[in-house]
Amino acid sequence: MRFLRGISAVVAKDLQAEFRSRFAFNTVMTFVGSALLLILFTLRAQQLPPTPKSGLVWIVILFAALSVLSRSFITETDRQTYDLLRLYGQPTEVYIGKFSYNFLFTFTINIIIFVLYILLLDLSVVEPLALILVLFLGSAGLSSVSTMLGAIVSQADRRGAIFSVLSIPLLFPLILILVRATAAAVFNGLQGDFLNDVMALVGFAGVTLTAGILLFDYIWTE
Repeated sequence: MRFLRGISAVVAKDLQAEFRSRFAFNTVMTFVGSALLLILFTLRAQQLPPTPKSGLVWIVILFAALSVLSRSFITETDRQTYDLLRLYGQPTEVYIGKFSYNFLFTFTINIIIFVLYILLLDLSVVEPLALILVLFLGSAGLSSVSTMLGAIVSQADRRGAIFSVLSIPLLFPLILILVRATAAAVFNGLQGDFLNDVMALVGFAGVTLTAGILLFDYIWTE
């Protein structure tokens, strides 16, 4: 019970800070709105094949995530509250709490983005439940990588540049799998490869989350 209370306290603190400032939400939605309108009117996305349509929306999500998800630990350093976390929390509780907040934020934003994308392009989703599963696992993968790298670069100078350089190579295979799985769920229907893609997404999220927890124990003590 103490473990769950520690996690929920970290999540509640970050949610409260976001509700006060709305910095991350406003930043992401401004970027997403501009990017979706650009895709709609400049690239004529309605005329593209299924795979490029799926790829465009995940590229938008990727760069939206890069702009805000690293802040989960960086804001603690900027506000000089990192030491307070050390005093009142255990490393695993803090890390899973940060991951849980990032996941909730990312999953919510991804649903909003896909709803807007489907409405703007007048798409008909073939497998809605499969799409929700893809969004769930994709949000978990993005959040696990972003939380891990955010913890690593939080003590460094030029954190934003370092975060982007480190995250893009790690997220590139995730985006490729998500594009293929999204094309199946939205356009092509579930085929034999879809289950393999789902298992790959589960494995990716699990491995990166576990690696982040193990690395954070070292970061926490330094």
